[in-house]
Amino acid sequence: MKLSFTKMQGCANDYIYLDCRKSGVPENIAALSEKLSRRHFSIGADGIICICAAQTAGADGMMRIFNADGSEAMMCGNASRCIGKYLYEKGLTRKDTIRLETLSGIKILKLHLQDNKKVVESVTVDMLKPQLENPEQFIGPSVLEADGRKFEGTYVCMGNPHFVTFVDDIDTIDIAHYGKILERDKAFPQRCNIEFAQVTDTDAIRTRVWERGSGITMACGTGACATAVAAALTKRTGRKSSIVMDGGTLEIEYSEADDHVYMTGPAAFSFEGEIEL
Repeated sequence: MKLSFTKMQGCANDYIYLDCRKSGVPENIAALSEKLSRRHFSIGADGIICICAAQTAGADGMMRIFNADGSEAMMCGNASRCIGKYLYEKGLTRKDTIRLETLSGIKILKLHLQDNKKVVESVTVDMLKPQLENPEQFIGPSVLEADGRKFEGTYVCMGNPHFVTFVDDIDTIDIAHYGKILERDKAFPQRCNIEFAQVTDTDAIRTRVWERGSGITMACGTGACATAVAAALTKRTGRKSSIVMDGGTLEIEYSEADDHVYMTGPAAFSFEGEIEL
């Protein structure tokens, strides 16, 4: 059996995209994501994104995301921008504002076009309001401990749960070591994404990411939003900030007008192909 796929990335947060609008999500999607995401042994990715037919009236499509370990996530900010580009540039919609259904609600994508409206240069996503409390996802104190080191942080859910901790040694801290421990801390019944952040300039934050189910990734859209919210709430930055991750920079606005978080950043095609299963 051959599987057709498209590889895309947003700030180097790379996924395998499957067009499941007609066929539906494969029954073995968890095992498939785990297998195909293995770098050096298969296509390699942070997981699989399934582009599905919308289940809600008024939505233009639906996204389901499966991490590299096969677990399903609620939302992916970088992938949502890529889906906007996919739908528009493949001629599946001519709208420059797209309503994308996710497991954490409908996200509004504003496409920024160039080249006579043929190319999606970047996308702004309305990530809705951050959730600062959720006893199903976070039951711990604001200070956690990993291998003898204490991390003070802020819990922010942007569809996915995040724990943002500000550090002074962002370039040298062992993200893999501490991230793996914190992800599974007893404070997080469903595990958690961990952001290690450091303010480097006025309204600029260097952030490194440990993603639940995928490990270290080059970027995380919901994580960038969570970082910006945490920085604003703790008065480290204003309501607008640039989140600089390993794979690129996202511009985040935590709007005073409606308390929504708006994320703007790039999306790109990498390659397309078929793989024998």
